Amino acid sequence: MYKNTKKDWLGSVVTAAIGAGVVTSFAISQGQHPLIAFGVTGMAIAAAIMIDHYA
Repeated sequence: MYKNTKKDWLGSVVTAAIGAGVVTSFAISQGQHPLIAFGVTGMAIAAAIMIDHYA
């Protein structure tokens, strides 16, 4: 009926960081370079923020 304009940016960032952090820690434990793994985490956080903002 109406669009809730109040967004929880912090909640989106924390949720994305926790989810991507689990995958990142697994990837590092399997031998992936840490900078690549953290880059993937950053991209996941950015995607989650954009999806939350425009959805």
